[in-house]
Amino acid sequence: MRTKHTRMIRVAGLCSISLAVTGGQAERLAAAGSLSLREPPSPREAQDDQSVGGSEELAKKLQNPVADLISVPLQFNFEFGGGVDIPEAHPLLRLLPPPAARLANRLLHDDRTQAERYLLNIQPVIPISLTEDWNLISRTILPVLWQDDVLGTTSQGGLGDTVQSLFLSPKSTDPFIWGAGPVFLLPTATDDSLGSERWGMGPTGVILKQSGPWTYGALANHIWSFARDDEREEVNLTFLQPFLSYTTKTATTFNMNTESTYDWDEDQWTVPVQAGVSQLLKVGKQPISLGLFGRYWAEGPDSAPDWSLRFVFTFLFPK
Repeated sequence: MRTKHTRMIRVAGLCSISLAVTGGQAERLAAAGSLSLREPPSPREAQDDQSVGGSEELAKKLQNPVADLISVPLQFNFEFGGGVDIPEAHPLLRLLPPPAARLANRLLHDDRTQAERYLLNIQPVIPISLTEDWNLISRTILPVLWQDDVLGTTSQGGLGDTVQSLFLSPKSTDPFIWGAGPVFLLPTATDDSLGSERWGMGPTGVILKQSGPWTYGALANHIWSFARDDEREEVNLTFLQPFLSYTTKTATTFNMNTESTYDWDEDQWTVPVQAGVSQLLKVGKQPISLGLFGRYWAEGPDSAPDWSLRFVFTFLFPK
């Protein structure tokens, strides 16, 4: 019989989501009626101005989960701590809130809390134009992971379960940007401890607003398992990701979000809070985005990590 903690560790693997400016124009007629002209910019200056503005718009598109933009994010996650119950040797720690108990437990140097987990999420995003008014956005999450001391003192590595989302989204952005469709859980895990070994599906949706440098909104889905297998636990999970970002004119983006999961069968929230910064740049003619984020688990089972780092390397292929 699998423990609640084994289930929560496996479940966490399923859910870990995401204006050209031109310069050198002639000045307007002055209020007095005289005409003042600037010297036309050189081709290099005009190209630099357009590049800066184009990068800012591209960085903002990257914050939109249903943007008409092909991208391939490679998301590296380094998670530390957790993996087991609060030890019986320290029963008073159970009186503390879970985050404080995990921190105190780590300070007491309990070897069983020295779990490590390394997770790479491969997340291609492909928009498909259906009509003049509608896009279909394909978002895939394929996890590749290795973990040590997460399940007792054992180690596991391989592929996790794939999550495939499809969003039908209007090309119009007024008054909000939105998309909705199905989400599928595919049992692609190469080790039974790294996945649910269940097929699943449900609804997914996203709604957001982009106003000036700000992007804010939320993405959500719910997955139920089907094709019943009495030897495996059911999947009944809600995923909720509110997000907020600010993009500067130099294509630097500051982000904050949560990637919360609620397990209805276990009545358990897992709530990692994440904040970080990303920068859009070009290598030759290829635009890429580099991001660094820190994560802290505000709520979760005893087996949840204490903290983690996330590095995101994204290839972009604008039309």
